[in-house]
Amino acid sequence: MFTDDSSRRSFLRNSAAGAAVALGPSWLPALGATSKVNVAWIGVGSRGNYLMDMFYTGGAAENASVVAICDAYKGYQQRAKDTVLSKEKKEPKIYADYRELLADPGIDAVVIATPEHLHYAMAMAAIEAKKHMYLEKPLAHTIEQGADIVKGAEAYGKIVQVGTQNRSNSLYQKAKEMVAQGMIGKVHYVRAFWYRNDVPSKPIWRYAIPKDASTENTDWARFLGDAPQRAWDPRRFYQWRLYWDYSSGIPTDLLVHQTDITNYVCGKTTPLSCVASGGIYKWTDPDDDRDCPDTFSAIYEYPDKFHILYSSYFGNEHYGYGEQFMGDEGTIEVNSRQHLYFYPEAYTNQTRKGGHPELIPAQVKARKAEELHLEGNDNKAVQSHMRNWMAGVQGKEQVIAPARMGQQAAIGGHLATLSFKNQKKVLWDEATQKCSFA
Repeated sequence: MFTDDSSRRSFLRNSAAGAAVALGPSWLPALGATSKVNVAWIGVGSRGNYLMDMFYTGGAAENASVVAICDAYKGYQQRAKDTVLSKEKKEPKIYADYRELLADPGIDAVVIATPEHLHYAMAMAAIEAKKHMYLEKPLAHTIEQGADIVKGAEAYGKIVQVGTQNRSNSLYQKAKEMVAQGMIGKVHYVRAFWYRNDVPSKPIWRYAIPKDASTENTDWARFLGDAPQRAWDPRRFYQWRLYWDYSSGIPTDLLVHQTDITNYVCGKTTPLSCVASGGIYKWTDPDDDRDCPDTFSAIYEYPDKFHILYSSYFGNEHYGYGEQFMGDEGTIEVNSRQHLYFYPEAYTNQTRKGGHPELIPAQVKARKAEELHLEGNDNKAVQSHMRNWMAGVQGKEQVIAPARMGQQAAIGGHLATLSFKNQKKVLWDEATQKCSFA
């Protein structure tokens, strides 16, 4: 597949060019190719801080400036302020209330990297304020909220990029190209998995709580938003992925990436049904009050005889993260967003003694197993995703992950959550955009 450095470089150039051609229905009026974009960040915690780093180091900030920051924790505000000052030699405005930030007419675009339960109110406010938007996945906390965001974003005609950055990963772009070329034949089955683990003293998603965290420097009420009111709890604020009030955990934080990239690689949209199971099996210390499962499996049926088998477990990391696109003539596996493997079908029943190797299709017999390794490709994908968003805002490119595609990916996660919580198979009706239980 890639016999020398020149062919590898050619692949990367061609993958990027191909992605720009087939990105989706998102060519909308923007600022203009030479306009400098004033960007604001809403949420500069772990993910927001990472996105800002990728924004600056990956070239997205070439014709843009970070002019404002909003976060509910003053320590994160200061860290982001210091980053902007070091990169641009000027201080951004600091806001406690995202609505005041959105009211600033000098801001063209916003990055929303807040907990899942806050996406809806912030995204709808950004749409109403006519701001371009980079919205972290999942699109929203429920299917209905996501539908509203899609409708609003398309009605107002602003550029929205959802943070499903695997679409900007050159390996997945190559996988999509290989599937389209028929390299693995007809694809009816995909296995997707995400396994993690850590030492007993470092439970998964139990992020470090700042030593100075208190109600004096953390705006607990703004964090809660429309979630159920409760007394200050630093674990819920800094480790929100573990609680149903603010997240669905594995289904909407991890699985969504993999339903999305399956949609992208295999040309799918939404499933017909989902059945999910799991629970809290690994992190069961009496002091660990997490709600969301650490063990989760889901089975999806799609139109046209297509199936996804998904699994995630936070007690073993051996197999890591990846997808196996299984065609009747071969398999493509992308692992850890950095490694691509291609295996043509062996048809071992025909190659063993007494078989009939002459029956093996000639095009399959001619193919050889190959692989490609691109260390650090995950960061490069995020950088590319943000560059693509800025290019979309400036009218130079279509964005690769518009709101509608973000909603399609999120639906898979929400169906899995609904199935798990209700212990029933859930059915999706694409025509009515409604779900029901079998």
